[in-house]
Amino acid sequence: MRTLGPRVQLVLLGVTALLLWFSMPRAQAATEPVNVCVDCHARLEGALKLPVEASASSAHGHKGTGCEICHGGNSTDVAHAKSRGSGFRGHIQRKEIPELCGACHADVNRMKQFNPTLRTDQLAQYRTSVHGIKFAHGDPNVAVCTDCHGVHNILTGTDPRSPVHPLNVAATCARCHSDAALMKSYHLAATQVEDYNDSIHHQAMAVRGDLAAPTCSTCHSSHGAAPPGANSIATVCSTCHVLQAQFFKESPHKSAFAEGCTTCHSAHKIHHPDDNFVGLAAGSACADCHTTDDEGGKNATAIHDHLARFEHSVKDAVSLLGTAERAGMDVGEAGFEINQANEALTKARVRVHTARAAQVDAELETGSKAETRARAAGESALKERDRRRKALLVPVGAIAVVVLSLGICIRELERSGAL
Repeated sequence: MRTLGPRVQLVLLGVTALLLWFSMPRAQAATEPVNVCVDCHARLEGALKLPVEASASSAHGHKGTGCEICHGGNSTDVAHAKSRGSGFRGHIQRKEIPELCGACHADVNRMKQFNPTLRTDQLAQYRTSVHGIKFAHGDPNVAVCTDCHGVHNILTGTDPRSPVHPLNVAATCARCHSDAALMKSYHLAATQVEDYNDSIHHQAMAVRGDLAAPTCSTCHSSHGAAPPGANSIATVCSTCHVLQAQFFKESPHKSAFAEGCTTCHSAHKIHHPDDNFVGLAAGSACADCHTTDDEGGKNATAIHDHLARFEHSVKDAVSLLGTAERAGMDVGEAGFEINQANEALTKARVRVHTARAAQVDAELETGSKAETRARAAGESALKERDRRRKALLVPVGAIAVVVLSLGICIRELERSGAL
């Protein structure tokens, strides 16, 4: 019988070793811990199955937060999942919700494990809010955490599906604040959200998609929700409208109007003001208090007229430059002057909050110089256009004479038979 070579013996030895290794008993692979709450409710129907489905895609579900965090019980042992002493509570009472949510969200060390950037003072803010104060005094109708964030389907505020996403905040607040019967019990109007939806702020948010535009929580805050007092409205508005607030403080209106900005602009139904907002024309803010006979009325009329006159001058200059550009003239530098004029007009409109025509005129004077330079450039370009057109008349005329002469010569030659 032929003896196997050493190489073949080595290969067979290796194969035998592999077969023995695969045939050896293996340790049970580690598995994910079983959540008996999820396993059980996933087999149910309707409202009993819904929490499992909602939690799976929620902010809590993504972080691995189990049912027992809120409901107690033993989620790893089906025999003792709801046993006495396990702390299980199927239904969480409304009065327990703020403290229950705060058990995690007010715990700095616990929240660091999930999101180090998330604030942990929400519960403290809620306790100081109108909602929290009334809730602590036994009012069950005011908002608690789950009214705004949801129950099992809680999403992060950056998720467009979340009720606290900037685009959805107004609709979330409207659930209560547009309920006329509920608001009547608190002596509040129920039109705030409706008015906001008709405002320039909502247009910026919902139509233009500007998530930095104001919504309810921008002015009233989120967890520390409170209506701005009369002496703090201007401060709230100034977080965005810095210069307007500064000029308002310098104006005679500061001491006259305790309500601040809302006196002229209203609180929620804020429309974009044009130049007719100042002056004494119908619909202007100034006409509510001033007449043509008082100094305030004369000042308001002057501001309106000066703004309108300057805007008209700028439009004329733009039209002049457009004519020159269509004629092929280079008026690019004059365009920068127009930009400076428009910038001055914008600044003058902000200066309206000083309620002083002299300060508005100071801005318009700077813009007027730029508008004058732009107009001069446009007029110069049109003069150059006319000069070039006149300069073309001589060679064009000469060419016309030559062509006419050639035509006459050709005709005479044809008559004489030379052609």
